[in-house]
Amino acid sequence: MIDPISCVTLAAGAFKTLKSAVAAGRDLQDCSSQLVSWGRAMSDFNNAEERQKNPPFWQKTFKGSDEETALELFAQKKKMEFLRSEMKEFITWNYGKSGYEELLQIEAQMRKKQREEVYRKQQQIDAIINFAIGAVIFAVGAGVIFFIFYIWGSRQGRW
Repeated sequence: MIDPISCVTLAAGAFKTLKSAVAAGRDLQDCSSQLVSWGRAMSDFNNAEERQKNPPFWQKTFKGSDEETALELFAQKKKMEFLRSEMKEFITWNYGKSGYEELLQIEAQMRKKQREEVYRKQQQIDAIINFAIGAVIFAVGAGVIFFIFYIWGSRQGRW
C-alpha cells in the first residue's frame, strides 16, 4: 500500500508533466496517462488517509505517536488540496469547465477501479493478518492456562 507522501509526490509529478505537455501544445485527451496517474494518486491518497485514521490492529503497535501521524497527514492533505486547486485552475483556464468535469470523471473512475481491485485485496490481507495474530494470541493463552492447570494438578497428585 502506498503512503500519503508518495501519493503527493506522484500527484505533483503528474501535474507538472501535464502542465508542461499542455504548454507544449498537446491536447488534454493526448495526456491521458498523466490524468490517470493524477486520478490514481488522488485515490491512493484518500485511501491512505482513511487507513491512517483507522489502521489495522497489527499496524497500531508499530507506528509512531498519534500526534505525529495526525500532523503528517494534515500537512500532506493541505498539499493535496493545493495541488487540486492548481489543477482545477489550470484545466479550467485551458479547457473550460467541461475539461475540469472530465478530470473529475477520470478521478471517479480511478477511485472505483482502485476500490474494486487494490483496496479490497489489502482489506482482505489485513483481515487475514488480524485473524492470524488473534489465533496465535489465543493459542498461547490457552497453552499458558493448560500449563498452569497441569502444574497445579501434578502438585496435588492428580496426574
